[in-house]
Amino acid sequence: MIDILISHLPILIVICPLMMSLIVVLISNNYLSWLITLVTTFITFVISLLLYQEVQIHSLISYALGNWAPPLGIEYVIDHVSIIPLIIISGIGFLATLFAFKVMPSEIDKDTISKTYSLWLLAIAGLLGLVTTGDAFNLFVFLEISSLASVALVAMGAKKDRQALVAAYNYLIIGAVGATLYVIGVGLLYAITGTLNMADLTERLADIENNRALIAGFGFMVVGIMVKAAIFPLHIWLPRAYAYAPSAVSILLAATATKASLYILARILFSIFLPSDDLINYTLTYIILPLSILAMFAGTIMAIYEKDIKRLLAHSSVAQIGYISLAFSIGTKASIASGFIHMANHALIKGGLFMAVTSMGYYLQRRITIHSLSGLGKTMPITFFCFVICSLSLAGLPLTAGFISKLYLIKASISSEGLWLAFLILLSSALSLIYLWKIIEALWLNPLHNQGIKVKESPVIYTSLLIITFLNIYFGLDASLIVNSSFNASNLLLGIDK
Repeated sequence: MIDILISHLPILIVICPLMMSLIVVLISNNYLSWLITLVTTFITFVISLLLYQEVQIHSLISYALGNWAPPLGIEYVIDHVSIIPLIIISGIGFLATLFAFKVMPSEIDKDTISKTYSLWLLAIAGLLGLVTTGDAFNLFVFLEISSLASVALVAMGAKKDRQALVAAYNYLIIGAVGATLYVIGVGLLYAITGTLNMADLTERLADIENNRALIAGFGFMVVGIMVKAAIFPLHIWLPRAYAYAPSAVSILLAATATKASLYILARILFSIFLPSDDLINYTLTYIILPLSILAMFAGTIMAIYEKDIKRLLAHSSVAQIGYISLAFSIGTKASIASGFIHMANHALIKGGLFMAVTSMGYYLQRRITIHSLSGLGKTMPITFFCFVICSLSLAGLPLTAGFISKLYLIKASISSEGLWLAFLILLSSALSLIYLWKIIEALWLNPLHNQGIKVKESPVIYTSLLIITFLNIYFGLDASLIVNSSFNASNLLLGIDK
């Protein structure tokens, strides 16, 4: 019985939140809908840990849907590459759900809470399916499920700020453009190879020279996913979406959505199209590398001049996405591994920062600006402590998870590109201290802006925040788990034996 259950885990991790989303939408009791969502996300997280153990034993788990053997049928694949975003999405999904219990009702209509949690589970299901499917078209389906659910979640912020509707509309239109480009690319590859299975695509493309249809298909797919991953300058949907979405939704999206898209980008570049070396090398060197450097500085500079905290963190995410895409653009074993390390660490960092800021905003009951946070750190010491730790991790200071990311990226940069790239990484990281210090200064050194406010930190809110903060410290002291998993992923993508 247990063996049968384990064999179906690759599909259960997707089906579980997908089916429960249909049940939650029918429930009128808000507490019950949250509880079912919490249990569901916890189950998906447990399944991801079980799959991690299986991957360590078998390296690759293949699940044929409906017993149709690949490449004819739809295949779900769990390996060293997909297991990293799988754990990120399920783990952050659980912690964000736990955090949302008290925060969500304060930002959306009570009558729509059950619908919101249904969309929440649908978005998570889409993201989980996105990283587990081994079929290029099925990937598009999950991409749209997660995107449409995310758009609706962003729109739920309209109760607090009508700008959420504009943000959702921009997200919808730009996301649709990205998805359309991707599916056009998939169509061109299908016309060339006659298959949609990713593993089969790799084998068949190895025998095909770089023709115009192949180059066009590659270009459409890469650009489409770059839009979804919010890689500069295709990021314009991200700041508004993060800023005007309900705060719990911002946490979920910031920590998971772009990570799934970056995973797909890595799959496309180093798995499906790797036989086309010239095409890949040109794209990495002349497109993704310079855009990543621009993202590092553009995102950081925009964050420095931003006063709205959620928009500030959104611009910061653009810069951090730049670090990950930069790591992929270098294209070496060490650099790709550093990209996956930062993918995991940034999920913890940005999840923690958004949780801390949301906790402060919950008590203020207003839009969060640097000025409105004045002196609040003294009345919320636990939240302030967590914010400081996550900020230090974002800047890459020693003894934090972010330091490990930057260390491996700098080492990979020096060994491949030289000191100039390492210098740019360090400079961008140093500049991030400017906007982080502005917030810390307002929280701790400035006098309390709202003299009449009475704040009593709630364990219901800060429990998830404390867990994420602890993980930022733990993986800064012992990063072996993330590092080993990331190097396994890099080896698999590049076809290198351990």
